[in-house]
Amino acid sequence: MWYELIRRAILERKIVRAVYQGLYCEFCPHLIGKKKGRECALCYQFGGQSSSGLIQPSGSIENWRCIDLDDLSEVTIEDGPWQTAPYDSNLETCIEYLDVVVPP
Repeated sequence: MWYELIRRAILERKIVRAVYQGLYCEFCPHLIGKKKGRECALCYQFGGQSSSGLIQPSGSIENWRCIDLDDLSEVTIEDGPWQTAPYDSNLETCIEYLDVVVPP
């Protein structure tokens, strides 16, 4: 349902504001594709709430999230400061079939 919007956010380097598993969050999606037939994205979360703990300071590697797009609601994309951090390539395992990667 949200795949094309998140895909567009990646290509245009837009920030995403959404509700994920009932919690408000703000993130920059970096990769999108599928795993086990489910649509998913690797995102850098910079605001809001997280079931895996409080958001660490900007630039922290602890803010990477692999999200299932079916668990999103109330999704909007908008201009804003793009946020990212270094990450271990093991995070890419959250996506088996990669569609789009954020442009350099």
